[in-house]
Amino acid sequence: MNTFLTLFTGLMTLTFSSFICAGDLKPFQSDGCSSFPDGTLNENKLWLTCCTEHDKTYWKGGTYQQRIIADEALRACVEKQGEPEIAKLMLAGVRVGGTPYLPTSFRWAYGWPYLRGYKALTDDEVMEVESMQKKHQTIKD
Repeated sequence: MNTFLTLFTGLMTLTFSSFICAGDLKPFQSDGCSSFPDGTLNENKLWLTCCTEHDKTYWKGGTYQQRIIADEALRACVEKQGEPEIAKLMLAGVRVGGTPYLPTSFRWAYGWPYLRGYKALTDDEVMEVESMQKKHQTIKD
């Protein structure tokens, strides 16, 4: 059954990714730490900047390896805030909930149309991301 799901997901990604082209990138938006608190009760935004940086990478998307790097950077950032156990919990959450195959607002590559999947950005897409980042100065790579 797992093989069937993998094949089906791959086929759907290939089918729909051909319809995705430069010009389809939505402006960056962050919901903070999504369905997770942005900090502790005493410091309610303690790791919010970690989540916002993570969102920037998720928004633009890319390869599976880039997602792993982004998720690990989130874990390390939250850990630097003095919260190693929270960091592990958040890592587990983004590994499960951040898949590009769920139609969520926080999935991998959420700036692009649904079902983009894992795909390296083309030169045109990189230019579009950079243009969008310049247009909206709140996005810094």
